[in-house]
Amino acid sequence: MTATESRPDAVRAGWLRKIPGWLLKGLKFLLMALVVAWASLAIYFSPLPWPGLRIGLAVALAAFGIWALWITRRRRMRWVFAGLYLAVLVGWSFIQPSHDRDWRQDVAVMPRATIEGDRVRITGVRNFEYRSRDDVTARYEEREVSLSHLTSLDFFISYWMPGPVGHTFVSFIFDNAPPLNISIETRPELHEGFDPLASLFKKYELIYVVGEERDLVGVRTNFRNEDVYLYRLRVPAENARQLLRVYLERINQLADQPEFYHLLSNSCTINIVRYANLVGRKGDFDFRHYLNGWVDRYFYDTRLLNSQFPFAELRQRSRVNPAVKASEEIEEFAQHIRESVPGMNL
Repeated sequence: MTATESRPDAVRAGWLRKIPGWLLKGLKFLLMALVVAWASLAIYFSPLPWPGLRIGLAVALAAFGIWALWITRRRRMRWVFAGLYLAVLVGWSFIQPSHDRDWRQDVAVMPRATIEGDRVRITGVRNFEYRSRDDVTARYEEREVSLSHLTSLDFFISYWMPGPVGHTFVSFIFDNAPPLNISIETRPELHEGFDPLASLFKKYELIYVVGEERDLVGVRTNFRNEDVYLYRLRVPAENARQLLRVYLERINQLADQPEFYHLLSNSCTINIVRYANLVGRKGDFDFRHYLNGWVDRYFYDTRLLNSQFPFAELRQRSRVNPAVKASEEIEEFAQHIRESVPGMNL
């Protein structure tokens, strides 16, 4: 080997020597801590029966990992922990999503779409009637829409608590029919609520809820006490039609083959951005795709929102809670909740 050929190895070795020892130790500690935490949480959120068993096994693995990796000087114990970690990883890989569970009634029906040229027929469209959060008349319907009459795309952000994280969903707007609302969500079972940490460990299946705005928006503002904001996105009608086709394909894929929801890779805003990329979006990744409570600011900065007002004023005008609550009994629900929102022309 010549001196020139060996130079890259020498450069890499020199670069490594420049890294402070404390930094390397810190990175090593962080990596081992993440391994122990992941394995323990994978057991805790696993489908093993009896919560006490899952908690006990998770705590035992965490305690053994701490002892084996940081306390004992017996190197063999690290290999024992590595074997246990591999066993957890293999077991976790065998956990599969299912359509056959005791679902909550708001996610009990998987929608399905049939596309025949310009005409789209969707079954399993949710249109619940709410008297309170728990007193509900469940109703799933069938909708037909025409792609050629799809004119625009609206975007909702809903906040269940103050902060940089919320839930995002969209409405496809037609000039001859009410909007078609589609929300990418977890599919909880009867005894489950949403836990962001659990969603990283194959805890929830994925569903694309297709429904009427009176249901999907109204339940959030009127019964879950969430703050909901509505924006008209500046996208060409043809792009909106392509986006709806992507959604419909994914809806049918999920009806045929279940998938797990994942907060970082298979969730509401991440999938919306992914599908927008498929239909012509230009732009790089932005941290607000994950901190999606700020994604409206991202849309404003990238000129996808109405620029007539400063962002703070646009956001204030886009909060639809009062309009939704005032529109419960109004037949033209969609038009009424948009009356005060800038850029709307339903």
